[in-house]
Amino acid sequence: MAILVYAESASADGQYKKAAFEAISYAKTIADKTGDTVTAVAINATESSDSLYKYGANKVLKVSNDALKSFSPNAYAKVLSELKDGDTIVLPATNDASSFAPLLALKTDATLVTNVIAAPSNVAPFTAERRAFSGKGIETVEVTEGAKVVTVLQNAFGLKENPVAGTEEAANVSVSDADSKVKVVKVEQASSDKIDLKEAEIVVSAGRGMKGPENWGMIEELASLLGAATASSKPVADIGWRPHSEHVGQTGKAIAPKLYIAVGISGAIQHLAGVNGSKTIVVINSDAEAPFFKAADYGIVGDAFEVVPKLIEEVKKYKGM
Repeated sequence: MAILVYAESASADGQYKKAAFEAISYAKTIADKTGDTVTAVAINATESSDSLYKYGANKVLKVSNDALKSFSPNAYAKVLSELKDGDTIVLPATNDASSFAPLLALKTDATLVTNVIAAPSNVAPFTAERRAFSGKGIETVEVTEGAKVVTVLQNAFGLKENPVAGTEEAANVSVSDADSKVKVVKVEQASSDKIDLKEAEIVVSAGRGMKGPENWGMIEELASLLGAATASSKPVADIGWRPHSEHVGQTGKAIAPKLYIAVGISGAIQHLAGVNGSKTIVVINSDAEAPFFKAADYGIVGDAFEVVPKLIEEVKKYKGM
């Protein structure tokens, strides 16, 4: 039997997302324990399947269908349910995949396990750790019988190369516009040179301590120097200083970068819920009593308008700029 993986690609260029490689890495870890193979399903992807073989996909099923050009949770769930050839389906915990994971579990009569962060400690029964309670806790779950749909939290498990000699096939799944149940009214393409926030290994985030949107230049400069994505607190997004796509926290995006730099953010529990999966947290705040310092690995008490420019200067020196 095969462990099925959704290999998500960007709709703009058909290139696989980092999250797809992470999901395949996770599936390969399970397959090595169960003796199964890994089959990746790629929908309207244009990138070579070689990149998927690199992480352990034994077979790649490429699905091309005009009815799937615009993302539809119901239609995508139908595709994976019809291609299922085992009792395990692995998806990345991206916005798209997370939106159709429950539908897929329903269609395949499977148990849904979301936001797993580590390889299963056991495969019979399937036992894994997942983030729970808005990221404030880690829960160990067990699936004792039947099929399962598993979503892998981005940047939590990581990429693990395990090259195999894979094969590629075209897969025909009957999907029509009637299956989508969604009408796309407008598509706005984000800047192609922007780093995906949920996939970023370094994130520079800022809050109301920046005093206004006109001061965000130094945050963007620091992020650019570090090859990082930019993010913001909820209040900043709510008042229009930054787009809501950058809002991280309990009601925004949950992220788990290797390095999270928070500038001028107090660290309310709602914000921490979305970033506490970060490997290292650095806090810069003028208030020594800011609650964020309790969660920080490193903290700098100081004025952001003095600290960040000095940090930029030091990074430039280190890079020989």
